[in-house]
Amino acid sequence: MKRLVLAWAAAAVAATGAAVAVLGLLGGALTGTSGQVMTQEEARAALTRVTATIQRPSQSPARTPTQAPPANEVIRTAGGTVIASCADGRVTLRSWSPAQGYSVDGVEPGPDTEAKVEFEPDDDAEEVEVKVGCAGGRPVKLPD
Repeated sequence: MKRLVLAWAAAAVAATGAAVAVLGLLGGALTGTSGQVMTQEEARAALTRVTATIQRPSQSPARTPTQAPPANEVIRTAGGTVIASCADGRVTLRSWSPAQGYSVDGVEPGPDTEAKVEFEPDDDAEEVEVKVGCAGGRPVKLPD
């Protein structure tokens, strides 16, 4: 047993040493730092270059969208949460997340006139089916 503990400790020390050596060699490349400290003049020059880049006006003309992007609606139920959107009278489930104690049993995400997700309980609770459609261009929960 004592040999096993000593072997484990030796392996841990060797692995740690190897990791430190590799990070020492690659640290600058991974973090992007060269290990050199900038002077105040170098820092000001770098800040001026970055600020000029950010404030430079775009070369391409501004585009105006012809249509607003579809609005997302959050629908909360005991079984979970659904995010849906409508476009051209068709609903699409953008995401779904089961509540604690539930899992997703089935999904029909659309786009279609109706989309649905089923949340299955982990215990003896009742399954929650969420049907979503569009009304007035907005997603709405449909009755069961």
